[in-house]
Amino acid sequence: MKKSEYQPPYTITPVILNLVAQISELIGRYTVLAEENLTPHLRRENRIRTIQASLAIENNTLTLEQVTAVIEGKRVLGHPREIQEVHNAFAAYEAMERWEPTSQEDLLAAHGVLMSVLIDHPGVFRSGGVGIFRGEQLLHMAPPADRVPLLMADLLDWLKDTEEHPLVAGCLFHYELEFIHPFADGNGRMGRLWQTLILRNWKPLLAHLPVETVIRDRQEDYYRVLAEADARADTTPFVEFMLKALRDSIRETLSTDQVNDPVTDQVALLIGAIGGNEMGGTDLMNVLGLSHRPTFRENYLNPALERGWVNRTQPDSPRSPTQRYRLTDKGLYWLQNWSAPETNPTKK
Repeated sequence: MKKSEYQPPYTITPVILNLVAQISELIGRYTVLAEENLTPHLRRENRIRTIQASLAIENNTLTLEQVTAVIEGKRVLGHPREIQEVHNAFAAYEAMERWEPTSQEDLLAAHGVLMSVLIDHPGVFRSGGVGIFRGEQLLHMAPPADRVPLLMADLLDWLKDTEEHPLVAGCLFHYELEFIHPFADGNGRMGRLWQTLILRNWKPLLAHLPVETVIRDRQEDYYRVLAEADARADTTPFVEFMLKALRDSIRETLSTDQVNDPVTDQVALLIGAIGGNEMGGTDLMNVLGLSHRPTFRENYLNPALERGWVNRTQPDSPRSPTQRYRLTDKGLYWLQNWSAPETNPTKK
């Protein structure tokens, strides 16, 4: 098959390379914590945050609490269109795993779900001219409608063929979709949805990363870099902006996930006592100043083992007299990024 000749205009800068490296390292840490802590409840919470933020960028006024209530089927006082937007967005993100990022059929199907009821012809490319306005100011005049099918086919072929890192490819596709503006409405939310889909196909856990919350908080910059990329005919500023947003979203989510799996003072002391070593139970009790073994096991060791902060060197022989304990990757990450309590337990 012939490779796509289409190529988005961009330059891989030192900033982009550095951000890709930072994000890759953070994803490694996030994976360790998420495998243990990203429960179905937390995944759902992150998805709701994503939906509320993405819609807020498009001027939907529903709060996070209202969006949660809509998704839970509760009665909410709000504009019917805004409530419909929430239903559609939740359905689209839930259906994401069925879609292939390089498929035009799936792209149109996603738009059909995202904009159902909201516009006359969801799931089809626009048939008329369209511009992007902020108030009275024209930010971007999209290509003529008759060019949209060819431009989107080129873009999807490029995505299929590109050897660019998925982190960069997702940003580039997001911008190019905004530039082409292939739909009568819903282009912004489609660009963000499809970037998430591209990231999900690379690392499935990223499907539950609420990067849209960072974009919402930097909305003025989001529109500014879109306009800057247009003016320069160069996607590089947008790629740098989106990678920074992604990096910061992972950092925030790491912190949030940590809060959702809190470390008790006793477990924190145990983590600090083990550090980078392997230690036996008696030695740990001595370091912690404990003399009552049941207290040590009930309040310190067992919770640390159950929550995956610590593991045994001999997991198949838990009562072995030569048993030692060491930190898991999760425990090491906590030790490196959060401080253990300074106070020592009362001797018992």
